[in-house]
Amino acid sequence: MNDQIHSGDGHGELGDAEYAEFMELAAQEGFDAEDIEGALEEAGHGPLPVLAVVGRPNVGKSTLVNRILGRREAVVEDRPGVTRDRVTYEAEWAGRRFKVVDTGGWEQDVLGIDASVAAQAEFAIEAADAVVFVVDASVGATDTDEAVVKLLRRAGKPVVLCANKVDGPSGEADAAMLWSLGLGEPHPVSALHGRGTGDMLDEVLKVLPDAPAQTFGQGVGGPRRIALIGRPNVGKSSLLNKIAGEERVVVNELAGTTRDPVDERIELGGTTWTFVDTAGIRRRVHLTEGADYYASLRTAAALEKAEVAVILIDVSEPISVQDTRIITMAVEAGRALVLAYNKWDTLDEERRFYLEREIERDLVQTQWAPRVNISARTGRHMEKLVPAIETALAGWETRVPTGRLNSFLGELVASHPHPVRGGKQPRILFGTQAGTRPPRFVLFASGFLEAGYRRFIERRLREEFGFEGTPVQISVRVREKRGKGGKSGRR
Repeated sequence: MNDQIHSGDGHGELGDAEYAEFMELAAQEGFDAEDIEGALEEAGHGPLPVLAVVGRPNVGKSTLVNRILGRREAVVEDRPGVTRDRVTYEAEWAGRRFKVVDTGGWEQDVLGIDASVAAQAEFAIEAADAVVFVVDASVGATDTDEAVVKLLRRAGKPVVLCANKVDGPSGEADAAMLWSLGLGEPHPVSALHGRGTGDMLDEVLKVLPDAPAQTFGQGVGGPRRIALIGRPNVGKSSLLNKIAGEERVVVNELAGTTRDPVDERIELGGTTWTFVDTAGIRRRVHLTEGADYYASLRTAAALEKAEVAVILIDVSEPISVQDTRIITMAVEAGRALVLAYNKWDTLDEERRFYLEREIERDLVQTQWAPRVNISARTGRHMEKLVPAIETALAGWETRVPTGRLNSFLGELVASHPHPVRGGKQPRILFGTQAGTRPPRFVLFASGFLEAGYRRFIERRLREEFGFEGTPVQISVRVREKRGKGGKSGRR
């Protein structure tokens, strides 16, 4: 991979010679250079930059998120406390794509911001490349707002100050008062009506990087970053302590406060790893309504920092919707994946029988992930964890040369053509791997490829090239005829 280039020149991760060969192939099939470069640049980028939307409850964060997305995704109610399963969304503005993390959603607890607003903001800011700080201009800056400002200054991330609920010219003066926060110009916005949101998003794009600064695995021999994730009480703290060989994390189901996250450097299998600690999620008695949301936010933040997600599943209980949701989060984040089935020492034959059926039924979409059956309590099969992680990382970084990929695609199309639909049979013309970590493929086709056929392609790619332990992303560009020239249109 030494000849790969990672600059924003539209090549993705193709070397110069391979890129020239690929462009010649594309021209023969009637695709223009602009369309090809756009597809490669889009697919060649790694994870999208992350924008966190933070602020105290009831300032309109979820309404603003919906406005940014252009659709109703985040749950909006008149009261705080609504639990949301998903907190990260993909958005686009002025041709730029990015992720939005919504940190609104549950009631400020009676102990003040230390365990509510601050906790939400800290974990979201930790994973973000830039922040939109939302303040209710009609109320003005509160003590809670001032406390969030301190968090933002400590984090050192770029901040765009959104003065929300400015529904007309009369509210402009209220917005101007927010200069006092010391975060620069307040941008007057009405998230409800859309007023001023475009200007604010223009400012966001100025501070949001085209590609995020990678926080993992840089430098030769640097510790690889692993996130231990899973639903509460699945054994994350116990596993981290067992791996470390000492009590580094407090294991206590009744813990009343949430620790700040601490990344642990641990030697395992002769290699030093950085474990991104997610073991502090605790359910507060008076915050039970927001506990699942809080856990999702923490998981999302850990995934943004990690290269590999080791997902713990408690085999003593049936696989839950929350388990599958966490796996989906890791796959959508594009991280290498290992499934660790914990508490294996507690299994009897009957439970093992039903567990295998649950895995076949509920986890069929991630059969490619390495599996280890462990016990964090006894240390059973801990030695299998490192080989599984290394396998997943190898798959995550695998790259298929364009020539070899197109030979494979030619044989695939010849032996298993796309079904005829509406009298037409779409055909894959050629393709390339535009990126790794995770592997990202761009296929150029003569017509729309159905989702089932794309899944078939992914399955055959895995059979041919491996990709064990990694999501595989496939995007398709369709050639559109324009007159007799047969040039492609952008789609």
